[in-house]
Amino acid sequence: MHLLFVTSIVPDGALASGYEIANAAIIAALRRAGARVTVIGFTWPGKVTADPENTVVLGEIDVRTESASALRKLAWVRKAMLSGLTFASVKLRAVSEHEVEAALEQAGPFDGYVLNSVQFAGAFEKLFEDKPSIFVAHNVEHLSARENEAAAGGVFQRLLFRREARLLKVVEERLCRRARFVFTLAEEDRAALGVASNDRSAVLPLVTGARAPVRNGPRRIDCDAALIGTWTWQPNRIGLDWFLGKVVPHLRPGFRIRIAGHMPSGVTSAHPGVEFVGRVADARAFVCGAAVIPLISTAGSGVQLKTIETFELGLPSVATSRSLRGIGHRPDNCVVTDDPAGFARALEAAAADIRDVDGGAFYRQQVKALDAAIRYGLSKLGAVRQEVLA
Repeated sequence: MHLLFVTSIVPDGALASGYEIANAAIIAALRRAGARVTVIGFTWPGKVTADPENTVVLGEIDVRTESASALRKLAWVRKAMLSGLTFASVKLRAVSEHEVEAALEQAGPFDGYVLNSVQFAGAFEKLFEDKPSIFVAHNVEHLSARENEAAAGGVFQRLLFRREARLLKVVEERLCRRARFVFTLAEEDRAALGVASNDRSAVLPLVTGARAPVRNGPRRIDCDAALIGTWTWQPNRIGLDWFLGKVVPHLRPGFRIRIAGHMPSGVTSAHPGVEFVGRVADARAFVCGAAVIPLISTAGSGVQLKTIETFELGLPSVATSRSLRGIGHRPDNCVVTDDPAGFARALEAAAADIRDVDGGAFYRQQVKALDAAIRYGLSKLGAVRQEVLA
């Protein structure tokens, strides 16, 4: 049977963000379950889709707030206020409802929707009510917006996040209510969305690639700890601020920390071992060069793809409890603590006694559980033949 995977940004094969990695894993699992999947959405400027035969592109778009001009941001705010849409959804109103309807026709006959996250589904909600749907909640967006409000530096930002949280809660409730089934990426998100019943939802364990990562030979250690991420995304920024402000002061001066990724203005550290390295050519090689990986999430919902990648690679780690959302199995070389001083002590201990493990077992366990959850959700949708699900 044929499913239309409705998403803001279609896969381009680069897997440059956690969102894109999660999408690739989910689409692959849907196809392994026997469904034909056509993807519809936008591309990043200058990018091309990785699977043009099974993708309908609405055009190019850049929805990143941090890289937008002040005039562009004000236009988005004005459009959101006038339309009653969320700030996140109004960015995707670069095309009209008529153009989206035409694109849906172009996709050909299909049996149901997979509404991937709230942004695009919320932008054109009424267009996706004619067929049964599955809703994929990457995060509990209204809770993330509340956390962003609490962490915002100015009154205007706080008011915007408060409005966003209020509207997102309503949209998420509506999408969950209309969906035949809901997939979340973390167990606690099911209850937060009001779909904790096994008849209504399931958790999708994720992987970061089509195959288990393979390391060739022993690792060359370049630093004690390494972090990489999209630090302009507010939940990541909150975790980074916690790490630099609360954990790093407890580390000995000679402890070497390298932090990669685009850094917002104002992020600094007085610790002599902290180095901000910007963009790196090979993210996997970068993290494999560290003795230990700090997993520092303290906000947000959904799953942390950096945690999954660390476990797939078998790297030693020290994690906050929030970093383990959506993880059913924790490797032996992962220490969990939310105490800043304890976190620092665990980092120093792990760096002094490096213990890698085989990440292949974790990867295989994740794939098996992912495929089982997808098959169960599709049985609720009634979108694939039962003999395929057997």
